[in-house]
Amino acid sequence: MEGSTNGQDITDQDVKSQKEFSVAPSPPLSTLERDTEKSVQTKPAGRQPPDGGVAAWLVVLGAWCTSFCSFGWVNSVGVFQEYYQNDLLRGYSPSTISWIASLQIFLMLALGPFVGAIYDHHGPRGLLFVGTLFHVFGLMMASLGTEYYQLLLAQGICSAIGVSSIFQPSVTCVATWFTKKRGIAIGVAFTGSSIGGIVFPIMVSHLIRSVGFGWAMRICAFLILSLLIIANLTVRPFQPPTPYKVTGAQLLKPLREIEFLLIAAGSFIFGFGFFAPLTFIPVEALAQGMNDHLAEYLLSILNAGSLFGRLSTGFFGDKVGYYNTFIISCYGTGLWILVLWLPGASAAATIAFTVLFGFFSGGSVSLLTPLVMAVSPMAEVGFRMGIVLFVTGVGMLVTSPICGAIADLDDGWTKVKIFAGVFCLAGTTFILVARLRKTGLKAFVRF
Repeated sequence: MEGSTNGQDITDQDVKSQKEFSVAPSPPLSTLERDTEKSVQTKPAGRQPPDGGVAAWLVVLGAWCTSFCSFGWVNSVGVFQEYYQNDLLRGYSPSTISWIASLQIFLMLALGPFVGAIYDHHGPRGLLFVGTLFHVFGLMMASLGTEYYQLLLAQGICSAIGVSSIFQPSVTCVATWFTKKRGIAIGVAFTGSSIGGIVFPIMVSHLIRSVGFGWAMRICAFLILSLLIIANLTVRPFQPPTPYKVTGAQLLKPLREIEFLLIAAGSFIFGFGFFAPLTFIPVEALAQGMNDHLAEYLLSILNAGSLFGRLSTGFFGDKVGYYNTFIISCYGTGLWILVLWLPGASAAATIAFTVLFGFFSGGSVSLLTPLVMAVSPMAEVGFRMGIVLFVTGVGMLVTSPICGAIADLDDGWTKVKIFAGVFCLAGTTFILVARLRKTGLKAFVRF
């Protein structure tokens, strides 16, 4: 009887407790929030990202390989612009030829929402495998191309679909393994794109001269295949994906959040300015009279500067805040365009600008994911990152054709440089406003 009485007392306390909590019911949860809460409750307690260890750094290695093969490859578009314009497609205007690179970078980023949604539901495995096939197949087909439409389909579309499928999931996976060291981990992963941007321009230029365009593309495709095999074996998320039912309200939810919209708008506008030097530095340098052999190394010099920039911004992002570091880095990018590239007319000035532009612009790539994660629920990171990449891709789609058309005008290169610098500064200002909405007018707050 005594045991029964105690049991009854406990039951009464539970009922009383339930009544007390029922007085102030919490607001109803959305479908996504209920699914996320349920998923969290079923996970073992204390399951936190390790911020290091063999498994985590193997994921960084795999992401480094995808970065080398994605942005590292895209960072060499200036070499193809120069080769197509002066040799293989010399019957076409610079603006028309630039659509190959623009379409490539657009699809690489614009497919982000779809890739992100697949990642959120199914993880990275299938995306990496399919992306590897598309990327390598597209480059192999480009190696056989002799006509504009063939190169547009193979390099501008097929390869770009593959790049989109391998890039975003691998970077998102890295972010799930780290918290305090997230900036430096993503920065290390993104050094792959810088090293790829150093290797590919030199490699492609020398191979085209020695073995021809076709075999140059095939050799690059084999190199990319070998690295993506490593990525397929090592990239995985820290926690398995949490599938959730997608509704129209969930899709529209990010578009109602001011901070997220400011990040998306800033990335969109900044992309207009960032991509112009990346595409046209070699062409502009040749137009200014730079030696051919020196001009072909400019993109490699730019990406060497970017290598140190991405490591530095990742390190300082962890220490002083991702928004603070991003804003300083990207304002510096725009200022160097207007202060050094705009008035520069010598080879020395162009090389100096190339190094500084590469260094400061590195933060715009390596810190974008932490910026989005800072204002997003973890279960929606893939989709939200995809939205930002999509709007950025839209801007980059039209940047090269616009700049190519501007360059054909009287004193066109001066106008291109002003265009690039102003858009970089304007885009960074949107990120600054997002930061101020969170921190107020406090300059020395870590955010």
